[in-house]
Amino acid sequence: MDSHLILLLVFGFLAGLMDAAVGGGGLLQIPALFNTLPASVPVTSVMGINKFASFSGTFMASVQFIRKIPVPWKMLLPAAVLAFIASYGGAKLVAYLPVQYLKPAILVIMAVMFVYTFFKKDLGQVVRTTALTRKETALGLLFGVLIGFYDGLFGPGTGSLLAFVFVRFFAYDFLTATASAKIINLTTNLAALSFFIPNNHIVWAWALPLALANLSGGIVGTHLAIRGGSKFLRYAFMALLCVLIGKFGWDLLHAAY
Repeated sequence: MDSHLILLLVFGFLAGLMDAAVGGGGLLQIPALFNTLPASVPVTSVMGINKFASFSGTFMASVQFIRKIPVPWKMLLPAAVLAFIASYGGAKLVAYLPVQYLKPAILVIMAVMFVYTFFKKDLGQVVRTTALTRKETALGLLFGVLIGFYDGLFGPGTGSLLAFVFVRFFAYDFLTATASAKIINLTTNLAALSFFIPNNHIVWAWALPLALANLSGGIVGTHLAIRGGSKFLRYAFMALLCVLIGKFGWDLLHAAY
């Protein structure tokens, strides 16, 4: 087996594990793809391979989560449909909107999320037992549109944004929030694939083994998340935010100089 493929599979497994447990798997998988795939592979194909593998891992994680964690289906299903539509629309607008200007805004949002989570020790630690109100359901649909659009247009940090929304605005514990975020994330990945696959932007010789590695990592990551519970996920969530803040900060600093 090619050494580049072996290295990519290792990163694919770790990305699937990370993504299932707390999100942010793309931070590992996308750089790995750019560093291991031949230079002749177009950027659109790199992103298509990444989305196919990510969809596979997220699908497995979603199945694992919903078998053990109750999620608010009444709000999630319509929100997922709206997120799918918004994500596809965002992907179509990538060529027309200056997405680089989103990085400073997302950096600020991530920093605020970290500070809020750090100081609010009980955030996401209590299991909600009541149903969502109509107002909360409507708010969930709105967030589905906004975050779905962001995922199609830009992408990084989508899982973290979703998890924070479910914890902060709907008072869910981190475990339920992570499971719910996977459902929305699954549909936004599917929206991207509905563009990449028909336009032949996926190199299957790389995408299929990477998807298998990502899927395997998703199984392990979901097991760790469920076993660790909300306390583990709170710390993992803050750790991921630190990584995202560092990544966006470095990108902005590099672009400035």
